[in-house]
Amino acid sequence: MPDAIFDHPRLAEVYDPLDPDRSDLDEYEQIVTDELGAGSVLDVGCGTGTFAVLLAARGVEVVGLDPAAASVAVAQAKPGAERVTWLVGTVDALPGLQVDAVTMTANVAQVFLGDDEWQATLAAARRALRPGGTLVFEARRPEDRAWERWTKEASRQVVAVPGVGEVEDWVQVTAVDGELVTFESPTIFHADGERVDSTSTLRFRTRAAIEDSLRTAGFDPAEVRDLAYAPGRSWLYLARRPTVATTAR
Repeated sequence: MPDAIFDHPRLAEVYDPLDPDRSDLDEYEQIVTDELGAGSVLDVGCGTGTFAVLLAARGVEVVGLDPAAASVAVAQAKPGAERVTWLVGTVDALPGLQVDAVTMTANVAQVFLGDDEWQATLAAARRALRPGGTLVFEARRPEDRAWERWTKEASRQVVAVPGVGEVEDWVQVTAVDGELVTFESPTIFHADGERVDSTSTLRFRTRAAIEDSLRTAGFDPAEVRDLAYAPGRSWLYLARRPTVATTAR
């Protein structure tokens, strides 16, 4: 089930205004279009569709997938959204695809908490790729301990959203249990005082564990890069489906 911050209609409406800087997508765009030359992409966890619409504007055939219907509704209302195929659901319900690239931007790869769930996601991504296609995603380095910076004092903001009024939000970690980090994301609409609470959990897997999970899913050994917009804090993984059929171990 999606977190409220993604599937609540009122929160989905203000998601983009509260996080307008999507320069994190520049690296993905360059890799997908210029480096890989992908003509077709499956964007897993597409959210409000910023990346999917951006790729479609460059002539890429895009399928945007997300379990949060409210976020997908926002995506479908964006200029150029008609060029994208939008699906509400999870990877286990994907139709048959053979795309050049599968992407999971931002926190998407870290929302899969259990090992079985993560392996099933990787297996679905591999099935959706044509032989030689590439899975591209990021994950924060656990040694950076990013969650220690997720406090109300450091993250609180009040944003004037056109047509909505002032909206306040922040992030506050509430629990750390091994690799699992849980945090609250309250959103307050000053115009009428409504407060919508959302709780999320991310898993901070080690690089070694992620690379092993990719091999288990049948990918070639991953190329791992320092993420350009978060150097020293996150890894970017590029994992290729072999051109010769192999059996996942």
